[in-house]
Amino acid sequence: MTPTLRILDAAFLDRLTAEAAAAPRRRKNANLHAEHDYPCQRFFNAMCADTYVQPHRHSDPAKDETLVLLRGKLGAVIFDEAGQVVAAAALLPGQIADVPHGTFHTWCALEDGTVFFETKAGPYLPLEPSEKAAFAPAEGDPRVPEYLAWLKSLCLAR
Repeated sequence: MTPTLRILDAAFLDRLTAEAAAAPRRRKNANLHAEHDYPCQRFFNAMCADTYVQPHRHSDPAKDETLVLLRGKLGAVIFDEAGQVVAAAALLPGQIADVPHGTFHTWCALEDGTVFFETKAGPYLPLEPSEKAAFAPAEGDPRVPEYLAWLKSLCLAR
């Protein structure tokens, strides 16, 4: 197989952002890894400001999570086991967030067109029920808009 070099430019990010805006969940991943069982998960995530990512954690000790914000503004919130906020920040392009495994966290787009590059150990496995924060509403819950507004206010206040 001939090695290839993929150049992922502004046009790629524009397409991914448009796909996120058209998606029912208002976000879209673009994986660089070819299969879910790859040992290193590398992907872009485009988010609209009205998407909600339920706070969660990755229990596997190999699944620390690192992201680099490329576009937009991203809120990052860290919680303790009881759901109390430990830290909140608003990331700007070029900033990096690193979350150790076992840490409850969430990301929220503070503006449309937010895109970040994320990496964590594979393989991809859906979150277990115990990895989803019981203290936060699940996706689709009618309380999500109010909870999301609260999360954003935490990030914008800092």
